[in-house]
Amino acid sequence: MAAPIPFSEPSWLMGLPSPYYTDSHRRFQNAIRPFIQKHLLDRAVEWEKSGNVPEHVLQEFANANMLIPALPAPLPVDWLRRLGIHELLGGIKVEDFDYMHVLIYGDEMARAGLSGPQGSLMTGFAFGVPPILKFGNKQLQEKFLPELLTGKKRSCIAITEPDAGSDVANITTTAVKSPCGKYYIVNGTKKWITNGIWTDYASMAVRTGPPGSGAAGLSMLVVPLKNYPGVTMRRIKVTASVASGTTFIELDDVKVPVENLIGIEGMGMRYIMTNFNHERLSIAVGATRQARVALSAAFEYVMKREAFGEPLMNQPVVRHRLAKAGGVLESQWAWVEQFAYQMTQMTKEDADRELGGMTGLLKAQAGMVFRDCVDTAVLLFGGNSLTCSGQGELIEMLYRDVLAARIPGGSEDVLLDLAVRQLVRLYKAKTKALQAKAKI
Repeated sequence: MAAPIPFSEPSWLMGLPSPYYTDSHRRFQNAIRPFIQKHLLDRAVEWEKSGNVPEHVLQEFANANMLIPALPAPLPVDWLRRLGIHELLGGIKVEDFDYMHVLIYGDEMARAGLSGPQGSLMTGFAFGVPPILKFGNKQLQEKFLPELLTGKKRSCIAITEPDAGSDVANITTTAVKSPCGKYYIVNGTKKWITNGIWTDYASMAVRTGPPGSGAAGLSMLVVPLKNYPGVTMRRIKVTASVASGTTFIELDDVKVPVENLIGIEGMGMRYIMTNFNHERLSIAVGATRQARVALSAAFEYVMKREAFGEPLMNQPVVRHRLAKAGGVLESQWAWVEQFAYQMTQMTKEDADRELGGMTGLLKAQAGMVFRDCVDTAVLLFGGNSLTCSGQGELIEMLYRDVLAARIPGGSEDVLLDLAVRQLVRLYKAKTKALQAKAKI
């Protein structure tokens, strides 16, 4: 029996002290790790290569209430209790679930290093259900949440279009009320929609305002997808995250009941931006674990791989590469932990205001750290990292998966710019408030 490989686990799981984790968090981690290992991670590489996670895996997660932790904290306690869900694995009461539990769940789900298999289970649930929970009226929630929260039906978030990715304000999919006033008639296309191909209902961004109305003309609808008249879906062949079901959706005079409006017409941009915060934090957690998988695999490899008559680890340049990548990795994880902890201490409104821009920066930085760690692994594995089998198989897959961290949820350069713009706006608002207070 050997000690854990350096960089293979966060320090709190290496036995080092941490101020962030309570007994509840440790019980949760101890309970979910073997479940995720058995039901997902043991066959994650196989399923990513085939492009599909079997349907029964989703049901196994749903039956164990293991989709619920993908939601933002705090959980919808009243709804969960109505559905007979009072505890999560580890005996964690749903009312005690916080963002440190979210962090642990995301970290554990990503331990295979691949975003596709875990994404096939949790992405649509994690980001498609919250708009209904947060902004949907009682009638809408009663209609959809019982089946969505229990995994009987599947959801996804459908924002991106062929000509509008990070530029959300310029989406062109339209939703026009029918002459009878009972339906929105939806026309347009959505692209790169994760889980779309399997989805029953999409939380979809549509334009209810006139052309050129920008952000003020956006709304959100719950749009039926699977086997619904006027909806055509096809899988998109992608470089990475293959098993997550990336989908192209065509909407041709799709009749959506007006009751499926999420919240208020014209408020879609606000709802989308709020939803992005949870999505970006989730991606940051997963990408940081993926970076850990890559770097620890390289560390283990160079300890046993011999060249020039001795283990590669004996070469100063190899140790130097590991040290540089390890430094940025552990710094990133410390920031992720700090971020999740701050979320446990703030109201949703305060967190959205104070941390919204920084969430984008956290996600962008996670992608860059992942890239650095994978680049290190590629160079240290050498030719083995270029093969789709054997010792370097996982590193080759991780090299492609970097793109799935740096682009979805807001591409890197857009998020870097967003973070600074938000910081400037927040600084000006606080300065103005202080100056007004000083005059009193």
